[in-house]
Amino acid sequence: MTKPLEGLTILAITQYGAGPFAMLHLADLGANVIKIEDRHSQGDMARRVIPYSENNDSLFFQTFNRNHKSITLDLKSAKGKEIFHRLVEKADAVFNNLRGDVPEKLGITYSDLGKINPSIVCCSLSGFGTNSSMKHHPAYDYLFQAMLGHMSLTGEPGGPPTKYGISMMDFSTGVMAALGLMVGIFQAKIKGIGSDVDVSLFDTSASFLNYLATWHLNKGYEPERTTQSAHPTLVPSQLFATKDGNLVIMCNKEKFFPILCEKLGVPELAEDQDFQDFQGRYTNKNRLIPILIEIFKKKTTDEWMNLLSGYVPAAPVNTVKEAMEHPLMTEREMIVHVEHENFGDMKMLGTPIKVSSHRPEYKPGPKLGENNEEVYKEVLGMTEDEIEELQERGVI
Repeated sequence: MTKPLEGLTILAITQYGAGPFAMLHLADLGANVIKIEDRHSQGDMARRVIPYSENNDSLFFQTFNRNHKSITLDLKSAKGKEIFHRLVEKADAVFNNLRGDVPEKLGITYSDLGKINPSIVCCSLSGFGTNSSMKHHPAYDYLFQAMLGHMSLTGEPGGPPTKYGISMMDFSTGVMAALGLMVGIFQAKIKGIGSDVDVSLFDTSASFLNYLATWHLNKGYEPERTTQSAHPTLVPSQLFATKDGNLVIMCNKEKFFPILCEKLGVPELAEDQDFQDFQGRYTNKNRLIPILIEIFKKKTTDEWMNLLSGYVPAAPVNTVKEAMEHPLMTEREMIVHVEHENFGDMKMLGTPIKVSSHRPEYKPGPKLGENNEEVYKEVLGMTEDEIEELQERGVI
């Protein structure tokens, strides 16, 4: 069965999370992602991320780098650059998530590589972009949650600003970078001309403010944190404590509020003139929400979910363990098994992109330089003696 991205070759100079996350999804869909690592620094630092790390490998690294190939190559040496350029001739794209000022220094932008392969697409994922006054600054997910206002929106009123529980800025920028790279490749396939694609954590974090930014820029709206993770304007759309846990209700359409009231056994609330529409419920939320809070305390989360599921948008607040046990995880093939030398039967999350003509195959992330012989022999036609000499010289 043909894979959706079969025949697409991407040279990936990636490290840690955001860049590998972008490549992960393309590799799962069949792209030939060749990860270029520096043997002198033991490769991607993700290989040594604790707590589950051994033999220059880790579950963290495996999470982001499955279905990749790994070659070692010193891109700073003259011979290493020469070999890299030979690979560029045969590739569709070069992808990196280095600091914003490094791609130009390393000679991996389109102005450098387009001379070798006019259709090459050079995508850079960085903190502040490759052409900004802050391109040389170090950049990490947590910083952008703070800098772009996300933490100011998260947490209870009166409490400290709060970060997301996972690296949302890294992951979302990885998705944007994968999309941007594919746009560049699509354009190159049509026009025969490659390009630079510049994606940054700063820009992505800003774009995710979305309608809040529009409200602020046009009407001076100042977002405030809401109690019980409530939506800023839709009522009721928030967290409610139950007899044994918590659930989230989201009445984001007018039709849901009367249904909710019926299911809660208080149909009269839907007939109250103060609660007839979005504006009324928002204006009178200080009267409505306390009533709902007391009602939800009377039953368990499961009891409420049995009553509401399929009628009103509702979800239990699950732990990670409970999330992994959700029946849809199996039904949607989101938990997959990958056999690994050190970690055995390694359970991972599968690709969220389902293509009807393709059933994904999952292979573990590669050992450092595992595919040297395959790539250098089969792609570049090197002999074993040449490869051995390059290894002795520290080029690969």
